[in-house]
Amino acid sequence: MSEPGKPWDEGGPERLYTVSRGRAPQEPRHRPVELVSLIVARAEPEPGTAPEAAAVLRMCQFPLSVAEISAYLVLPVSTVTVLLAGLLREDRVEVRAPVSAAVLPDPELLQAVMHGLQNL
Repeated sequence: MSEPGKPWDEGGPERLYTVSRGRAPQEPRHRPVELVSLIVARAEPEPGTAPEAAAVLRMCQFPLSVAEISAYLVLPVSTVTVLLAGLLREDRVEVRAPVSAAVLPDPELLQAVMHGLQNL
């Protein structure tokens, strides 16, 4: 715990313990989300929602990856994963698979289009 009179350390273990409510990340084979999984909010934050969970629900109106959420909240991915697992259990967010490489256009085609546009 922090000592009395000592300023709150944003990255301290007390904050991470509070955000995750003391839960640990699940084993990797049971983890519901991956670093590149896209998260989309399915509900608005309700009164009494933890500040970090409310922030996730507000920022995920459009798909964001777990890595982006972690960066915006300035929290480790493991803590964000625990937070997202709770929101998933409550059906307040949904997880979408990232765009696969097969869906992306061929890089050579993009390069040819770029060169064609530059020649205009």
